[in-house]
Amino acid sequence: MSAFIEKTIGQLLKEQAEKIPDHDALIFPEFGIKQNYRDFYRHTRDVAKGFMALGVKQGDHVSVWTTNLPEWVYLQFGLGMIGAVLVTVNTNYKSHEIEYILKQSDSTTLVLMEAYRDTNYYETVHQVVPELKHANPGALASRALPFMKNVVYVGPRTDTPGMFKFAEIVEMGKKISDTELDARMEVLDVHDVINMQYTSGTTGFPKGVMLTHYNIVNNARMVGDVMGMTPEDRLLIQVPLFHCFGCVMSTLNSVCHGSTMVVLENFDPLKALQAVDSEKCTAINGVPTMFIAMLAHPDFDRYNMKTLRTGIMAGAPCPVETMNQVRTKMHCSEVVIAFGQTECSPVMTMTRRDDPVELRVSTVGRLLPDIEGKIIDPDTGEDSPVNTQGEIVTRNKCVMKGYYKMPEATASAIDRDGWLHTGDLGTVDENGYFKVTGRIKDMIIRGGENIYPREIEEFLHRNPKVNDVHVVGIPDEKYGEQVLAAIQLKAGVASSAEEFIEYCTRKIARHKIPKYWEFVSEYPMTASGKVQKYKLRELFKDKYGKSASKG
Repeated sequence: MSAFIEKTIGQLLKEQAEKIPDHDALIFPEFGIKQNYRDFYRHTRDVAKGFMALGVKQGDHVSVWTTNLPEWVYLQFGLGMIGAVLVTVNTNYKSHEIEYILKQSDSTTLVLMEAYRDTNYYETVHQVVPELKHANPGALASRALPFMKNVVYVGPRTDTPGMFKFAEIVEMGKKISDTELDARMEVLDVHDVINMQYTSGTTGFPKGVMLTHYNIVNNARMVGDVMGMTPEDRLLIQVPLFHCFGCVMSTLNSVCHGSTMVVLENFDPLKALQAVDSEKCTAINGVPTMFIAMLAHPDFDRYNMKTLRTGIMAGAPCPVETMNQVRTKMHCSEVVIAFGQTECSPVMTMTRRDDPVELRVSTVGRLLPDIEGKIIDPDTGEDSPVNTQGEIVTRNKCVMKGYYKMPEATASAIDRDGWLHTGDLGTVDENGYFKVTGRIKDMIIRGGENIYPREIEEFLHRNPKVNDVHVVGIPDEKYGEQVLAAIQLKAGVASSAEEFIEYCTRKIARHKIPKYWEFVSEYPMTASGKVQKYKLRELFKDKYGKSASKG
């Protein structure tokens, strides 16, 4: 068991650059970037000095709204060196959401790219901050965003009124001496907030989760220890960096262990297969939908996966069949499951590499070292007996400082005894292995019977025609709720509701058999790859909700 370490993000990178200067640190195949730890550290320092020259002070909030660009990684470690708080912005946000985040976070600086998917960030920011057109760079005065002074642009435009270009910031940094940067690094405290992650906001307004150097460095270290990460490992990073899965469990994990980061700008199954093959990746992180897409790709067999050893599946329930294929077809024999949430930096439990396969496919593992966790009755708050379902709660040194400027939300998430209430339902067995049975709000109550979508999803995943499946509750006049299954079939196969009802009959309880069946080609997703069940519910609520009163 490893003791907690007291290092800032900057100290961590500096130590690795001194210890293994010539070892590969950062590879971006799409951008032709390959840097060893010496070069990566040097480049990160140049970025840090640039933002110091811009006037970014310790404790200032800097929002970063880009995909997985090289600049994102330099900013993560560079802002960490100068004690500025990195505010991570979801790449799927639109104008209303970006305005909310920039205002709620009191950001002084925004770094943005040109565009992503159907959103032009450059134009969106002009809608939110019309004053940009006539402002001098660094002297923005916005009515909507009183704290915002600097906007930094990453992209192809040559003319960006009111904005600095990223390269200009790095150039400005030449005015700052190494001594000045080192002095700033020296005054930082490991318990300073360094990261502000906005929860995805699937319900209500997003909340800014305040995480410290200590929180995320130690969580990253523990995660990598469980994976067995060393300088010999090369981790494919295809999850969004704005999410803890990207910037804690992937980039920070790699730097903690002197491993190599192989980063994709965004997830693409073919590019992922190519990167594993060409860069000889030994580890791969992803949500289940990513692994499902890679395994289903028609060119899968053309690429060599034999260098893979370990990886993490997390962020959503991991289907048994997918886990088994990742272990066998992808040669990822030591793949593990991780469970947690942003509010605990984020990982709370993991399966272990040497766990029997049945535990690795049926549980989310045991608590990480020095992390407390238990199951409580959500109604009474009393501890639940072994193998009895209740709410998963945790108390540990990786738990957030709180939600930014939201004391009431913080108090409802973390109780007076320091327990973080996850809102997830689960059980723990006599050996300390946790299972997640669903979200409290995901639970379907049909005619007084509690139904847990996860159980039905796991069952349906066994059907050879199923590629992916998600189960939700649809409002019903008679029963309160009815069960709907949205199924994505494997390529080239057909099926029907009748066939699936027959498949379920006599295998699962009658009340658990979905009343409604939808065959879909895709699911509504967050940018981090999680299926948005509330959107699925909304999608089919009107179709079935009013007529759902019989049977």
